[in-house]
Amino acid sequence: MSVIDVMDASAPTHVAHRDNHTHRDVNGGWLRPAVFGAMDGLVSNLALMTGVAGGSVSQQTIIITGLAGLAAGAFSMAAGEYTSVASQRELVEAELAIERRELRKHPKDEQDELAALYESRGVEPKLAREVAAQLSKDPEQALEIHAREELGIDPSDLPSPLVAAASSFGSFALGALLPVLPYLLGASALWPAVVLALLGLFGCGAVVARVTARSWWYSGLRQLALGGAAAGVTYVLGALFGTAVG
Repeated sequence: MSVIDVMDASAPTHVAHRDNHTHRDVNGGWLRPAVFGAMDGLVSNLALMTGVAGGSVSQQTIIITGLAGLAAGAFSMAAGEYTSVASQRELVEAELAIERRELRKHPKDEQDELAALYESRGVEPKLAREVAAQLSKDPEQALEIHAREELGIDPSDLPSPLVAAASSFGSFALGALLPVLPYLLGASALWPAVVLALLGLFGCGAVVARVTARSWWYSGLRQLALGGAAAGVTYVLGALFGTAVG
């Protein structure tokens, strides 16, 4: 009998199960804003183009409308996202400055505050004070801990307004381009644009299922139905307005 056979024979027949599970990113990371930006561009530009097409206008007018909707929507999204993220970042930085000043002026009070926080979560008082004292030795680490515990933010991972604006612009423009693309490739009817846009909406909905608990087909069909309804309503309204104006 070889050494390997002896080891195999002496090995336990039952191996304890190790529960090494992982969780999905519940915040969605970059995927969620990118996909929703593309869906926003798809739905808004598809609805805009079908509304204009319902008024029995020329092919050139529909193309110009689609391109104008793409540009206006993308710039609007980028500007709004930049302002929103920049304002949020400025607010966070102001709060961090306050916390940094308090740590510098009243380090003992801040340490006691951190210890009390740990005690409120079930840590024994003595251990809570020891942990708070150890974490408070490094000012930057102390600031990070207080920011996480009191403000719910990570000072080293603040969002960038430029990145947010650029990603919003790109994702919206990509989505808004789909309904215009068939016309740019030579299509003369509305239905190719509608079909391509609806397929894009189904695909975006299916991708969103990666950050939700829904199945991909349910999420895709739901988004397809919502986008199709928006396009149908605006087409009818465009036809009515076209008749009234004409």
